[in-house]
Amino acid sequence: MTRAPLARPTDAPPAAHDPARETERPATDAPAASSLPLPREELPRHVAIIMDGNRRWARQRDLSELDGHAAGVEAIRELLRHAVRRGVPVVTLYAFSRENWARSDEEVTGLFGLLEAAVRSETAELRAQGVRIRLLGRLDELPPATRASIEEALDATAGGDRLLLNIAFNYAGRTELVDAFRRLASSGVSADEIDEAAISASLYTAGLPDPDLVIRTGGEQRLSNFLIWQSAYAEFYTCEALWPDFGPDAFDAALLEFARRNRRFGR
Repeated sequence: MTRAPLARPTDAPPAAHDPARETERPATDAPAASSLPLPREELPRHVAIIMDGNRRWARQRDLSELDGHAAGVEAIRELLRHAVRRGVPVVTLYAFSRENWARSDEEVTGLFGLLEAAVRSETAELRAQGVRIRLLGRLDELPPATRASIEEALDATAGGDRLLLNIAFNYAGRTELVDAFRRLASSGVSADEIDEAAISASLYTAGLPDPDLVIRTGGEQRLSNFLIWQSAYAEFYTCEALWPDFGPDAFDAALLEFARRNRRFGR
């Protein structure tokens, strides 16, 4: 007896990947680091990083927490140079969450100052490397000086075509969803027209590929309200290294681990 075709929901989740990247990878040990760079088709299109461990790094060295954050900024500089060399097209860094406002005034003010200084000092090099900066988060809630620095960097690097750097600053995944839903509601779209594509198009990351790889340093294993919609199909990679110690070799190890995983997307 011939069975009728299976009835499938018309609003099933859309493909979260490029069909051209569906090639299966053997479940073998990760290749040696000397085999890098990986073929382009085995690189993640979008790497998102939760930079955890600056304060613990500082405490281990009897330094101030602000010194730890400064060391973290230095680690960002080297990571971006390496990501450009490796040919990763999109990198998103979780720099300041909306939950971080709960920290002391001294630390929050210091973080803003570090961001302003880093943006001003690094913009010329980022532009030379072909890096374009994009901010994810509520820019309007930031102090005027911080907001001005970011806006200048956005304008100065607008022509970058080698790597898109998303800085998640004053960011929270749930807040992003709230803002997306408010944007949809104010646009007058009907409830029947709201689907996953419409929501994705209303997020801060509209137009970008979802993260293929989410890296978290510092040994913790949670997303901490970071890209919670976009990371639905991402590979999650954690390492014990604290963020200031996360250098090119550690980044390569994450890329190699990503390359060996077989991403089936529910199939």
